[in-house]
Order: sequence, then C-alpha cells, then structure tokens
Amino acid sequence: MAGALPDVPAPRGAPQIAHGWLASAHHGRVGALVTLELPADSPAIDLPWIITFGPLDEDDEWEPVVCGPYERPHALALAESVVADEELMAVVEPLQPHVTIDQIRGDIAAARLAAEAAADEGDDYDEDEYEEFEDEDYDEEDEEGPVRAEVDDEVDDEVDDEEADDDADFEEDEDEYDEDEDTETVEPTPPPTPEEIRAGFARIAEKLTNPIG
Repeated sequence: MAGALPDVPAPRGAPQIAHGWLASAHHGRVGALVTLELPADSPAIDLPWIITFGPLDEDDEWEPVVCGPYERPHALALAESVVADEELMAVVEPLQPHVTIDQIRGDIAAARLAAEAAADEGDDYDEDEYEEFEDEDYDEEDEEGPVRAEVDDEVDDEVDDEEADDDADFEEDEDEYDEDEDTETVEPTPPPTPEEIRAGFARIAEKLTNPIG
C-alpha cells in the first residue's frame, strides 16, 4: 500500500481540502478520504454531495464508481465505511445545481483561473538555487566534453531518422483516410430552460425517494 496520499485535484471552489486515512479495527490504516474542509456556516454544506470511489494505488486501473446524491453527513459516513475496509480513495464533493449555461461557464472560468493561479505560484522560484552549467565543468584532459557532444550528435541523428519515418507513415495513413466517410458534424442540442431543469430535479427526487422494485 502506498505510504502517502496521491495527489488529488481539489474539488471546485474548495477553500481547503481535508485529506485523511481511514483505519480499520482489524487491519489498521486502509483507505483514504478527500473532501472539502468547510466552516459550519458554509452554504455548500446544504448542497447535494456525491462520492467518487477510485483506486488508491496508482498501478490499479479501473473506472471510478460515482454514488449519490446524498446529504453531506451521509456521504461522509458512507465513504468512511467503505474505505475503512479496502484500499480505496474516496472523494466527497458537492454538486452544483446550475440551471443556466452562464452559471456552468462561470464555474468553468473560475476553475481555470484557480488552476492558472496555482501554476503561477509553482513557477515562482529562486534562480540562485539553480546552478548554471559551465564549460569548465568538463574535464578537458579526459576529453569528456567532445566525447559527450559526439554521442549526443549520434543520438540526435537517430531521433531525426525515426521522426522522418513516423511522418512518412502518418502521411500514408492520412492519404487512405476519407474524412467525409467517417465523420459527421452534429449540431448541439438546444439547452433546456431553467424551469425544465428544475422539473427534472423533481423527477429525480421522486425516483430517489420512491424507487421502483
């Protein structure tokens, strides 16, 4: 089992992400849970919440399982119970009940800005901490510099040959491909109105509270 929590993208609008290991009474530390750490008066607490279960180990590959919607306390309790007995990652986050295109686009824009800000913070570094490469680092007596340059030139030539072969193969495949036969332009479906979306919410709520069978 991994010794540290893997990197998990923060749910949208998260002021802070709470990471935690869940422990089983019989097996010790098992799964991990990631969720928003919210103040008691946060409006997000009253939103519907979902749980996404996925692999804890990066070597495992399977489609995540998404469950919900739930009230936040129920989502957290369910997630804790599942990952306490299995090596799983559970991400508990709120659903945004947007009913207009502009609301959705606004959240997308905010998420992009947050990502750009985080990337800018990561790019800030002290250049003095990095040593610049200088020619005198080579041992001229052992001719390490020229030997390395010669090897690099050979490698570059091999890479160029491989890229040329790949380009030729791509051009052949492109000639055989008829775009008109395999693709179709589809017009987007008109978005529902806010009233239609809210009526859909009501139908979903009815199905959730009165399941058939």
